[in-house]
Amino acid sequence: MDGNGQAEAQKRALALGCIADDHTGATDLANTLARAGLSVVQTIGVPDPDLAIPAAEALVVALKIRSVPAQEAVSRARAAREMLVAAGAGHVLYKICSTFDSTDAGNIGPVTDALRADAGAAIVPVCPAFPGTGRTVYQGHLFVGDRLLSESPLKDHPLNPMRDADLVRVLSRQSAAPVGLVAHADVRAGAEAIGKRLAALAGEGRGAAIVDAVCDDDLIPLGQAALAHPVSTGASGLGHGLARALIASGRASESVSSALPPVGGPAVILAGSSSAATRAQLAAAQAFMPVMRIDAAAAIADPERALADALAFAREKLPSGPLAIATSAEPEVVAAVQARFGAGFAGAALEGLLARIAEHLVAYGLRRLVVAGGETSGAVVEALQIKALRIGAEIAPGVPATLALGAPAGALALALKSGNFGGEDFFARALEALP
Repeated sequence: MDGNGQAEAQKRALALGCIADDHTGATDLANTLARAGLSVVQTIGVPDPDLAIPAAEALVVALKIRSVPAQEAVSRARAAREMLVAAGAGHVLYKICSTFDSTDAGNIGPVTDALRADAGAAIVPVCPAFPGTGRTVYQGHLFVGDRLLSESPLKDHPLNPMRDADLVRVLSRQSAAPVGLVAHADVRAGAEAIGKRLAALAGEGRGAAIVDAVCDDDLIPLGQAALAHPVSTGASGLGHGLARALIASGRASESVSSALPPVGGPAVILAGSSSAATRAQLAAAQAFMPVMRIDAAAAIADPERALADALAFAREKLPSGPLAIATSAEPEVVAAVQARFGAGFAGAALEGLLARIAEHLVAYGLRRLVVAGGETSGAVVEALQIKALRIGAEIAPGVPATLALGAPAGALALALKSGNFGGEDFFARALEALP
């Protein structure tokens, strides 16, 4: 290997491994790491050994473990960590939602406990702050904008309603070991102060510590301190801090992401999220595209009819331009559907319906998709047998344009959006950004 080849290999040596608990969270993180300067590849699940993965400094493994039974989440996260460490990752980030979506049964606590045990770590720093999207942590309490998590629309999340903003208390209820706090005063004092506080908490027998962060400047010392430990848990804000720390330490070099190759053709929006943000985005989209709103109860009762109706709508409208198909609904409608069918069954049925719609549309030749909702995005990429994603330009904070790799259908341009991300004009911006 010549000097240039050695330099490129060193530049792209894997430095950071990431385990994301859902697919939109994975693309959110991959986008953040790329913007911070790392070369990044995202895989869908633990990749098969024969999958040719482009060399990168950060590898993000997208799992769908946020709302599955804790034992399953732990098993899959452990397998991902084992692969990442074998590939050379010196630090593993367990990427969670910036709104800490989790019930008292998990899965954030059980997975963090398991990764800590496997890595032989004394303590795991935990921080879901992502100031760029309005998620901050102060005195261990999570804020969404200027509201406590428990007073935000997330209190009515259909799968993981968040009624407690005190993350030390929330994480303690689902963790095997006590949980401590690294307060904002220590964060502002710098990485050394954070490290000393973490060591003190570990000495007290704490297995994890919530770390405050209220602005982007807090993420830099947080990343430096977290990098001294083999495992961390947090949102994309922590990923930004880790990326900057890796570059500052010389273990990674800043790179510039190349533009995605053009795909072209019409585009379809599939919305499964019932978050306030996605509902507002759908309302705005109705001004410039046809929007089909699927009746959730009727679709669960007769999925074949719902599928046929959606495909007929798409075939009629697609020649004229983009369109949207949504199962999103108001909170009271979601609650009624869950009461009738059960939350888990209803969610899986609707995600599966949108995934089947995506399969049929791609078979018809569609090559550009925007998907809203973490669970829905996971169902869609699995149905389309996408193995990895190349990260492109940012559409909105936490949401990049991506190019699917390894899919049987060939080139597919995708935007995978967490339900709560993006402004009201997100869908218009996504359609413009997809290659």
